[in-house]
Amino acid sequence: MLNIKGEHISLRALEPTDLDFLYQLENDTSIWEISGTLKPYSKKVLRLYLENAHRDIYEVKQLRLCISDHTNTCVGLIDLFDFDPKHQRAGIGIVIANPEDRNKGIGKEALSLLCDYAFKVLGIHQLYANILEDNEHSIRLFQQLGFEKIGIKREWIRTSTGFKNEIMFQKINSDVS
Repeated sequence: MLNIKGEHISLRALEPTDLDFLYQLENDTSIWEISGTLKPYSKKVLRLYLENAHRDIYEVKQLRLCISDHTNTCVGLIDLFDFDPKHQRAGIGIVIANPEDRNKGIGKEALSLLCDYAFKVLGIHQLYANILEDNEHSIRLFQQLGFEKIGIKREWIRTSTGFKNEIMFQKINSDVS
């Protein structure tokens, strides 16, 4: 099982015991805007997802990891998605579930660990992230870790208050050719 240890957190594979956390997070309507979720998930559907979460990134083109604290409690999720081994690229996304745990360095350490894993182990050449323009904390986080703004998708995401622009960020690993 994949387990990437950092100083304060670790990234680990999702476990069946994470079902309640996943259920709570996936059904949190306050993050649906950034996740693209349109309807609630049942525990049955999420249980099936967890049963298949062990599948290889090369097969399913994505990797979702639990961000766990020193007590092995899941505090967030971090994903590689749209993994393209031919072009050596993937999207990256992160969410810290409890707003009280945000802006404490957890996301920064998790993002740093996953970038290192993606570049050094998977041999990825570039990572990208799509962030809503009003998500200042995420923008700052990705920029702190060397992601560069490469474009704006105008009126890309429809929300209850209207359309929002989405900014695309990219980080290129110059060590991979």
